[in-house]
Amino acid sequence: MKSDGWIGIVRGKPRVGDFAERTKPVSERDIALFTEITGDRNPLHYDPEVAARSVFGGLIVQGGVTSGILNAIVAEDLPGPGTVFLGVEWKFVKAVYVGDVITGRVEITAVREDKPICTLATTVRNQHGVICLSGTANTYTAGLNSPEARSE
Repeated sequence: MKSDGWIGIVRGKPRVGDFAERTKPVSERDIALFTEITGDRNPLHYDPEVAARSVFGGLIVQGGVTSGILNAIVAEDLPGPGTVFLGVEWKFVKAVYVGDVITGRVEITAVREDKPICTLATTVRNQHGVICLSGTANTYTAGLNSPEARSE
């Protein structure tokens, strides 16, 4: 008999087809905060003249800012609290520019019964509906409501 690996999960077991989205405007402040964490000072993110002469034609945000919205979705919305990425396969297919409004979306494509592991389809679109990031991710959700989670 297989055990239900979803016991103690805050939001319970998701179903294939469940999805969640979040929308966020991106700004120079996002670039600065990401740089503070990572040290990424690429001129494409900071130097308007260099960025304007590049293939991008203007300041773009770091890929981690673009994908970061997906972190928020899986940790807060779906699958929800206690969720971390096990692996991701993402393609950055269009740059995200300072001033863009991005919408991240995750959709459950597979759910394991024996362990709190999901496979997700992931996208980030800009305000024009153009896909900027696409791919898949696998997540694990820790049981924050289980007695084991509260023991020391």
